[in-house]
Amino acid sequence: MRLKNLLKIQVFFIVFSCMMYRVLAQNKMTPELLWKLNRVSAVGLTTDSKWVVYGVTSFDIVTNKRTTNYYKVPTFGGEAFEIKDFKDIVADKNLSPTKKYKLSIEEVKVKNITGTDLYPNLPLSNVLVYDNLNYRHWDTWEDGKFSHIFVHQVVDGKVDSIGLDIMPNEPFDCPQKPFGGDEDYTWNPDGTRVVYVSKKKYGTEYAISTNTDLYLYDLATKTTSNLTEANKGYDTQPLYSSKGMLGWLQMDMEGNEADKNDIIVSINGTTSINLTKDWDGTVSNFIWSTDASKIYFNAPINGTVQLFEVALPIKGVTTVVKQITNGQFDVQSIVGQSENKIIVTRTDMNHASEIFVIDLKKGDMVQLTHVNDAFYSTLKMGNIKKRMVTTTDGKQMLTWVIYPPDFDPNKTYPTLLYCQGGPQSALSQFYSFRWNFQLMAAQGYIIVAPNRRGLPGFGVEWNAQISGDYGGQNIKDYLSAIDDVSKEPYVDKSRLGCIGASYGGYSVYYLAGIHENRFKTFIAHDGIFNTKSMYGTTEELFFVNHDLAGPHWEDKVSKNYEDFNPIEKVDQWNTPILIIQGGKDYRVPDGQAFGAFQAAQLRGIKSKMLYFPEENHWITSPQNGLVWQHEFYKWLSETLPTKENSAQ
Repeated sequence: MRLKNLLKIQVFFIVFSCMMYRVLAQNKMTPELLWKLNRVSAVGLTTDSKWVVYGVTSFDIVTNKRTTNYYKVPTFGGEAFEIKDFKDIVADKNLSPTKKYKLSIEEVKVKNITGTDLYPNLPLSNVLVYDNLNYRHWDTWEDGKFSHIFVHQVVDGKVDSIGLDIMPNEPFDCPQKPFGGDEDYTWNPDGTRVVYVSKKKYGTEYAISTNTDLYLYDLATKTTSNLTEANKGYDTQPLYSSKGMLGWLQMDMEGNEADKNDIIVSINGTTSINLTKDWDGTVSNFIWSTDASKIYFNAPINGTVQLFEVALPIKGVTTVVKQITNGQFDVQSIVGQSENKIIVTRTDMNHASEIFVIDLKKGDMVQLTHVNDAFYSTLKMGNIKKRMVTTTDGKQMLTWVIYPPDFDPNKTYPTLLYCQGGPQSALSQFYSFRWNFQLMAAQGYIIVAPNRRGLPGFGVEWNAQISGDYGGQNIKDYLSAIDDVSKEPYVDKSRLGCIGASYGGYSVYYLAGIHENRFKTFIAHDGIFNTKSMYGTTEELFFVNHDLAGPHWEDKVSKNYEDFNPIEKVDQWNTPILIIQGGKDYRVPDGQAFGAFQAAQLRGIKSKMLYFPEENHWITSPQNGLVWQHEFYKWLSETLPTKENSAQ
């Protein structure tokens, strides 16, 4: 009897647990839940390559702050352990291989820019004085300080606090601003030299060029030589192999930030070989194999990001790029190699970053970290499907279609056309904490995300086409995608919206003037509204020189400032629009949003502007992020309601 009762109790708890799981699994993503997700970032492998060290960052909405804790997990799977510090178990790339020297990055005052620099007797002045361009960059005004590398001696394990500046009095940066990190410099294998990346141009020359070079600094002679002087485009990410060969990434064309990125290897210090010259793709990041016989890299392909390998050339054998992984996910970053495994971070449109291990022979992937598994187990998530769309010029375009949880093909849904930014950023299986497709779908929307012209992963020609043709074929690609998906009976053609940021924001502004009443609402974040004023106020002029084909006063590029200029189409605007802008966005300055909002208001169009004075081209703080999302979905509920919103 006791056994029967015990069995009944066990059955009850099993059934109850299943019921509770089903109840929990009814959750759909909300902005608050999205901000509760932990964010996983890889630190690196331990020195014995047996453990992966990673950070887990959480956000406190109340305090608007972030906290990061660190863990390690075996490279071949197993339990993760929290650690207080990783300095003694992960190699310090700032420490020379001989452990005699250590590098540091310090801000050095080189130019007098501020009023107090120029007039010390006027300490309360706050003026900035410029006689050249590059007076501001990304989200920061130039103040005359530059990031320099310092070399410190290490004696008996102690680092001398006084270091040697290897770029003395130079008005140049390393790491590069605004996004450069420790990938911008490296020790050579014997610890006698430092290779670093710098764009050694100042002022206007800096603003119109992408010509970064690799510089070799010799500690013994205190001399610097330019290793890549012949190349006029980007040279980045220098990295030595275990056998002393230097590899790096290179773009050929000066002024083109989205040129084909190739892997270059210096075989003997004088001869360089382009390992990916004949491969129709562009490289994101790379590492050397532990035996220095090949290079592993990740790159966009067919709406995803995958892991590839390329072997060093052997006499009589042609170098061939080999794809290792394949699936509906992104290999986001490459952490390192452990025996016959590669450790990476991976995302897809429904899952934030986790760490995976890849079998190099089979390409199989096994998840190592499970930071957010419990969170996702409580969520209902929609399906993400590939759809091939025929464009107006007869090409096949991969389009991602994201469906709501509990999607029913017998019902109809409002549908959003998502316009990717960049304009040449991959529309892959990324996971965004702002433009989150799962969150959009959870509100009852279908999302159509086309890999229109200009996006990498479909060959160099497809990627390059958009430059100089902002309002051309790629805009037709957008409309081909939304028109094709709208043929489905479950798409409510009377409830279509269009959303996007950066170049996607430009796309929204431009489509608002030519969409022929397809859309019932628009949302534009940090988009170009007036190409002429954009040219006059943006900071990296090489970008507009290439993408808009030069200044607006040159006749040969008039179509980009007239035919393809959204402000010239305002007389056709007739649709509600939400405009979002960061005050510290110097790439697409805030005057673009002000002009668009003013035009919409004066034309009597339902419109709203969200202005974030302390945000840049992105939204970075938790509370601002929540405001962004709540206003985003509030706007959609007003202008493009779902059935649920309509019933409320």
